[in-house]
Amino acid sequence: MIDFFVLTLFPDFFENFKNTSIIKKGLEKGVFSIIVKDIRDNAVNNYGQVDDVPFGGGAGMLLRPEPIFESFNDLNIPENDRKVIFFSPKGGRITGEYILNLTNLKNIVLICGHYEGVDQRVIDNLVDEEVSLGDFVLTGGELPAMVLIDAVVRQLEGVIKSRSLVDESFSNNLLEHRQWTRPSKYRNLSVPDILLSGHHKLINEYKLEDSIRETLKKRPDLIENGIFEEKIKLLIEKIKKEFL
Repeated sequence: MIDFFVLTLFPDFFENFKNTSIIKKGLEKGVFSIIVKDIRDNAVNNYGQVDDVPFGGGAGMLLRPEPIFESFNDLNIPENDRKVIFFSPKGGRITGEYILNLTNLKNIVLICGHYEGVDQRVIDNLVDEEVSLGDFVLTGGELPAMVLIDAVVRQLEGVIKSRSLVDESFSNNLLEHRQWTRPSKYRNLSVPDILLSGHHKLINEYKLEDSIRETLKKRPDLIENGIFEEKIKLLIEKIKKEFL
């Protein structure tokens, strides 16, 4: 079981998140837990102040260290099997491999910054890793925290059927194949005949080849950097010729 601890100025953000879809089901099954801690519980004064102007000047406000350190201490989390993550545009890009590694932990602490970020002493003394969703800036760390939690828990046994994860994008260094559903014909647009054939071996071959084509078109870097078994290597080289 994984315990997620979220330090945030906006705990209400997580109420609907915890009561929706697979997150709700996983919580009800006890596969994981989400404990949300309001940083304002440890404000520096009766006015609820948690931020201040940065030393040396500059635009915006910075979260002070005291409320975050004290909120973290309130959690009373053991040091073993623990990772403290801070969301920042300076952080490393979150990948599928990174998400899978997190599933081996018992305690994951997510610090959600806001405004211009947090006092550097928080990063230097509490944070194990700074991470980012991509090369852009968000208002706060709440949305990335939800994204990370969702990505991790769907990999845990008992949340989603394991067979549903097999062909997902990035699961084998390829993007997922394209998919269709009923009706088989709509506005003169038809589903590929092979998918209606009932021939499972040919269907699986079609899906693999389509997965390779999708990857070559949309994320060729995954092909260039990926490690594949010999059968897939040969298919990749064959399909690459279609793009010449």
